[in-house]
Amino acid sequence: MTGLHKDTSITRRRALAVTGGTVAAGGLAAAGYQAAFADTGTTAGATAGTTSGATVSTSAGSTGTTCMTLMTSVTEGPYYLDGALVRKDITEGKSGVPLTLRLTVVDATDGCTPVAGAAVEIWHCDAWGYYSGYTTANPGGSAPAESEDGSTANDGTYLRGYQIANADGVVKFETIFPGWYTPRTCHIHLKVHTGGQKEDGTYEGGKVNHTGQLFFPDDVAEEIFALEPYAKHTGSYTVLADDMVYDGGGASSGLLTLKAVHKADPSKGYKGFLTLGVDPDAEDTGAGGGGGGGGAGGTPPSDAPTGAPPSDAPTGAPPSDAPTASASS
Repeated sequence: MTGLHKDTSITRRRALAVTGGTVAAGGLAAAGYQAAFADTGTTAGATAGTTSGATVSTSAGSTGTTCMTLMTSVTEGPYYLDGALVRKDITEGKSGVPLTLRLTVVDATDGCTPVAGAAVEIWHCDAWGYYSGYTTANPGGSAPAESEDGSTANDGTYLRGYQIANADGVVKFETIFPGWYTPRTCHIHLKVHTGGQKEDGTYEGGKVNHTGQLFFPDDVAEEIFALEPYAKHTGSYTVLADDMVYDGGGASSGLLTLKAVHKADPSKGYKGFLTLGVDPDAEDTGAGGGGGGGGAGGTPPSDAPTGAPPSDAPTGAPPSDAPTASASS
């Protein structure tokens, strides 16, 4: 459920018209995830080689201490909403394995100097694959209704937010490990903005310098999805090597370095690290190809827009109290 999109707005971001993807429903229970992962072997050219509970080794720059090249730009995806709040904790009571993100924004065109004041925006699905603003959209497979999670989360704002980079270019988020939806692998969407300012609790103005996605090693996702509440969502999970967006480029393509809070107990959570190399003078429209994986062979993904929304596009509409979102052209 991804597609290519060009956002011509600078001062206001807009919701992306949803693109498609073939939904693959199935009956894969928690134990079945092991079989789904067992056939994949080593992915991403060994950039994600790890054992559960250990630090994930990725390419240079992933820890925020080494200069790196520009990040790979990919599609904005189908579930963007304008007006996310500036805040560190975006969970709003959503249940799941805790995840702390430490992201460092650097200028890849100027010796990887910190980009102080950059606004980093993230959004992702909950443990069962639902996005705020689109809570009736079927995540594929079999999952309880989003309302059954029992949280007090606002259906229009949960798991979305901004943080403003400090003098070292660093932002931190408190969230949960995202679930998955067909046909995508586990991921977090991300934008880096500069030139705007905090206003009315959100971020306004400026321009988008980078549109990307953050990814997780398969072995970590496997152990997380066997836990509650993730295990209630069963079906065909997509591994990194088969994902239509992740291109196998390691840290420069958004692969996080992860460190378990407690090596023997993944339910205690993870810390994720990544350096984001951007060009503060450029404008990224969110129209990145993102065609890596799944045998794409360098061509646009099969769900790229063709002029009209596909028949299997998510049907969920934002609730009445959700942030205002207009369809992108």
